[in-house]
Amino acid sequence: MTIKTNTEKYLVKPDKKIKIADFDTDYNGHLDKEAGKSELDRVKEALAKYQEVLYAADSRAVLIIFQAMDAAGKDGAIAHVMSGLNPQGCQVYSFKTPNAEEYDHDFLWRHYKALPERGRIGIHNRSHYENVLVCKVHPEYVLSERLPKYDSVEKIDKDFWKNRYESIRNFEKHLTDNGVVILKFFLHVSKDEQKKRFLDRIEDPAKNWKFSSGDIKERALWDKYMQAYEEALNETSTDEAPWYVIPADKKWYTRLAVSQIIAEKLESLNLEFPKLPKTEVEALAGYKELLLKEK
Repeated sequence: MTIKTNTEKYLVKPDKKIKIADFDTDYNGHLDKEAGKSELDRVKEALAKYQEVLYAADSRAVLIIFQAMDAAGKDGAIAHVMSGLNPQGCQVYSFKTPNAEEYDHDFLWRHYKALPERGRIGIHNRSHYENVLVCKVHPEYVLSERLPKYDSVEKIDKDFWKNRYESIRNFEKHLTDNGVVILKFFLHVSKDEQKKRFLDRIEDPAKNWKFSSGDIKERALWDKYMQAYEEALNETSTDEAPWYVIPADKKWYTRLAVSQIIAEKLESLNLEFPKLPKTEVEALAGYKELLLKEK
C-alpha cells in the first residue's frame, strides 16, 4: 500500500500569509512509527530511481534547503534522504559563519558557488537564509559585511530586510529559470522537544559533542527566531521555490514527509533517459554481434 503525504498541509502558499504557530510540530500523518519506517523504505527506492533518470537526463538540478532551530533533526533528515541515493550524483554543504574571503563578497556568493550541477542533487544544511534569520535576530552580524550605508545596527532598518528578501527571491528565480528545482524545508520542532533533545545530548556522553553553550543562548531568543522564520517564509515562498513547514517532533515522520515531497517533485518533472540517435541505435546490433563472437 502506498501512503501519500498531503503536501498542501505543509506548503507555505505564496498568496497567503502564514503563522508559524498554526503548524503542528507533533503531527504524524495518523501513522505509527513502524508503518512510517516501512513507507520511508519504499520512498527511498523510488528516490533512487528518480535520481538515476535525473543524472542521465542531465537537464535539471535539484537544490534542497534545510533550515531549523538547533536539534530539530536536520542532520538526521539529510542522512536518511541521502541513504538511498548514489553519492556520485549528490553533494551536501553545511554552512557555518562566513570566513574573511566570504565576507569580502556579497552574501549570496558562497551559496552560488555551492550550487549543484545539472543532473545532481544538492543539499544545503543551513543556507543563504541565515542572512535573514540569525542575522535578523543578531543584526550586529551584518556589520561584518562592511556594507555602504550600514555601519551601525541602528541603520539596519525595514528597507534593508525588504531588499534582502528581494535579493533572495531574484536569486532563486534566476536559478529556477535556468533549470534548478528548489525545495525548501523548515523543520518545525517545538520548544519542549528541543529541551528534551538538549538534555539527551548532555546526559549521553556519546552525544556531548553535539551540545554547545551557544545552543542555550540562542534558545533564549526562541520568540525572536520564530518571528524571523515567519517573516522569511512569508516573504520568500514562491511558486517556483516553495517553503514547506515540516513537523519535527517525531524524527521518523520528519524524514518520511521530506522524502515523500522530494519524490513527488522528482516524479512531476517527467524526466526520461536520453534516447540515442537512430544511426547509433542501428549500430548497437553490430556491437552486440562483435561482443558475442568474442572468445
